[in-house]
Amino acid sequence: MTETNIEGPLYAARTKVYPQAVHGRFRRIKWTLLAITLSIYYFTPFLRWHRGPGLPDQAVLIDLPARRFYFFFIELWPQEVYYFTGLLILAAFTLFLMNAVAGRLWCGYLCPQTVWTDLFYAVERFIEGDRRDRMLKDKRGLTLRRAGEIVAKHFVWLMIAWWTGGAWVLYFADAPTLVKQLVTFDAPMVAYVWIGILTATTYTLAGFMREQVCIYMCPWPRIQAALTDEWALNVTYRYDRGEPRMSIKKAEQHRAHDEKVGDCIDCHQCVAVCPTGVDIRDGLQLGCVQCGLCIDACTHVMEQVGRPTGLIAYDTDINIQRRLDGKPSVYRPIRARTLMYSALIVVVGAVMVTALALRGSLDINVLHERNPLFVQLSDGGVRNDYTIRLLNKRPFARKMVVAIDGVPGATLQAIGLTPDLADHIDVDVGQDQTRELRMTVAVPADKVPATSTGIRFTVTDPATGEGSSATDHFVPPTTK
Repeated sequence: MTETNIEGPLYAARTKVYPQAVHGRFRRIKWTLLAITLSIYYFTPFLRWHRGPGLPDQAVLIDLPARRFYFFFIELWPQEVYYFTGLLILAAFTLFLMNAVAGRLWCGYLCPQTVWTDLFYAVERFIEGDRRDRMLKDKRGLTLRRAGEIVAKHFVWLMIAWWTGGAWVLYFADAPTLVKQLVTFDAPMVAYVWIGILTATTYTLAGFMREQVCIYMCPWPRIQAALTDEWALNVTYRYDRGEPRMSIKKAEQHRAHDEKVGDCIDCHQCVAVCPTGVDIRDGLQLGCVQCGLCIDACTHVMEQVGRPTGLIAYDTDINIQRRLDGKPSVYRPIRARTLMYSALIVVVGAVMVTALALRGSLDINVLHERNPLFVQLSDGGVRNDYTIRLLNKRPFARKMVVAIDGVPGATLQAIGLTPDLADHIDVDVGQDQTRELRMTVAVPADKVPATSTGIRFTVTDPATGEGSSATDHFVPPTTK
């Protein structure tokens, strides 16, 4: 029997992280993406899009009472939920492709937890100072000035969290109207409840839990480890040129004796700027979100000491080993894995765009009444009952024609409507609405089929010729 020994605790108590401010290319990239993503999130509900009279003019709206999702010129109905499935599949393959090309790009630059935590850190530095100032203030204990800084910091955090929760609610109602109602305390209670919930979660996750979310709560670091390969670029400490690490003074002494010296001067700046507190020199770790800030910090130090930059960079372990063996570095962004993910993204995207372009503006759904399945008429004929739902996806009212075929001799009737002929009925459906009808299909005694027979219901717009159909069954009496 094999025994497994686990050294160390399964859970390490949190050590507060004090990330230091850093400047450089990757920090600028992160600031740019933060500004873009937060601007999209906060201000999209206020964008307008004219759809016609009687329809909402908010560009992006999840209209739960009307059961519609509006995205600029696209309007999705509950029956079209498969588009959301396609979006999720597309997002998954995009995430896989990002991981195959350069590791945890999502975690380091676009994840909401990363973006809001970055913003909260910026507020903290602005009010309390940089890394050393915050560490010293925490050691000195509470003073009146320190208490004021803490109160100011948490107030700003709460305002950011409150606006974050409020912005999400604005996607479910007309934004300007809801903002006015919130200010005058006339908004529905459910809006206040959800704003409170989302404010609390944002404030807690970005203000307190921070790196703990990435290490213990998020499943993606564990999933992506199974999806990556040895050719994926990752933020890497190039130990082939960094070791043996030592101080500048010791390095000069070793160079004087022609001894091997690494470029790493053991300044710990890469650790000081890390938002999760990991040491990139220990290799890839669960806590490393691949944000690239350690690259900026190390680049600045290398420039100061007159050594080549790139000691920490996007690289692979394969290239490190190749350089140790005296071989040139090789990068393979185009390989079977990335080609497969790219092809899947193109295929899924093409299918979704094609389906969206070819989808009709009217539809019909048919539900056979189950109790009873059929009715035996006094003249020997048989009647089946159906619930028909007609969908008009246009911003104007339309006259539709409902007809049947597939069962010889069948006549169609709708409760409350007069049929124009035996096999079709004219129905008016309002703009962007559905209409539900109770319809009956009757077959005379000499035409009753011996077994269950397929029947097709069609709906047509005579003005445009557009149509749709749905099939069901006409059920006769059970024969013994």
